[in-house]
Amino acid sequence: MQTTRRPLNRLERALAYGMLGWVAEIAFTGARGALEPDRRNWRLEGHSYLWMLPIYGLTAFLFEPLHDAVKRRPVWQRAGIYAGGIMAVEYATGTALRRGVGAVPWDYTGQSRWALPGGAVRLDYAPIWAVSGLALERIHDGLRELPLRRI
Repeated sequence: MQTTRRPLNRLERALAYGMLGWVAEIAFTGARGALEPDRRNWRLEGHSYLWMLPIYGLTAFLFEPLHDAVKRRPVWQRAGIYAGGIMAVEYATGTALRRGVGAVPWDYTGQSRWALPGGAVRLDYAPIWAVSGLALERIHDGLRELPLRRI
């Protein structure tokens, strides 16, 4: 039996981004619960939403082409572009979910003075999204080179 290798296709990368997003979100929310003074939950309970798998999966369709287009720009420009892009997707998907199911699962209303009306976006998370975008550059490059063994 002969095996061959091929690169991951876009749908496979979308699934990988979705699963990585879930893991990152669960780790972030668990750590945040321990670090925020008004929460102080040392059980490190992280959470996410089933909606997030396809939302994080959009990375394969939206971030990858953007990364390819801006990769030669200075890091500070890329970071700003990524933060703005991620917040735009967060706003669009949050608004769509509010219209479709009646709620934004990650509703930030009342959690920060920097939350936009409707609760789908927190402007104070821009630095987190900027760093996340820069980290996604490496993940994108790695997934592009990651071969899948087909038997």
